[in-house]
Amino acid sequence: MQTPDPTPDFIVAIPARFASTRLPGKPLRLIGGQPMVLRVAQRALAAGAREVWVATDDPRIAEALAGSGVQVAMTNPAHASGTDRLAECARIAGWGDDAIVVNLQGDEPFAPADGIACVARTVAASGAGMATLATPVADIETLLDPNAVKVVRAASGDALYFSRAPVPWPRDAFAHDRSVMPAGQWLRHIGIYGYRVATLRAFAALPPGHLEQVEALEQLRVLEAGWRIAVALAPSPFPSGVDTAEDLARAERIFMERQSGNGHG
Repeated sequence: MQTPDPTPDFIVAIPARFASTRLPGKPLRLIGGQPMVLRVAQRALAAGAREVWVATDDPRIAEALAGSGVQVAMTNPAHASGTDRLAECARIAGWGDDAIVVNLQGDEPFAPADGIACVARTVAASGAGMATLATPVADIETLLDPNAVKVVRAASGDALYFSRAPVPWPRDAFAHDRSVMPAGQWLRHIGIYGYRVATLRAFAALPPGHLEQVEALEQLRVLEAGWRIAVALAPSPFPSGVDTAEDLARAERIFMERQSGNGHG
């Protein structure tokens, strides 16, 4: 009987920018009486991370995390992406090139612990410098939704391509009807990444690629450079992140329901 790969020693880093167009001050919005960024950090700790860092550009976020056991890296507010912010966090923290770091988005207060650990395991087991997760597409609406990013994998499990389009294109099925989910397995990308720190630094140093600019998907920069991204199937569903006030209200309801279900006050 084959035993699962052990979870390696890993770090979680959470990029948390204060400014947000749709939900200003998003990291500090409360869920169950605690800032959302702290709820996200608690998911990382539950996954078994040896260190949890928040990479931020605002002292108010650092103040909200005081005494929580989460470490804070104050990073340049001019960073264009969370990847750039994490690369600076790696320099501030002094992580070695071989360290595994998981980039967990700061608006994922219900990220499953087993999914976070799975990304770290995939980096270690695959030998790739970068890894991510995917989940099967269950309905035609998701397949056709440009906001739901699709990923195509090689037989090895490495990513071949990411797209906002329904790839691979089901030619015969769509020739007859584009309103019904075709037979086969399509994969939706889940935006959580694991890196070897050396790959993270090299990724942040690459100029934006042509494919990245066409699809507005940063991970395509890595594939266009000819580097590997290992893709594992998520062991548990990832609930939607928090982008709007409506999302925040839904997150509060979910949190309270879970607390009631656990018998907590």
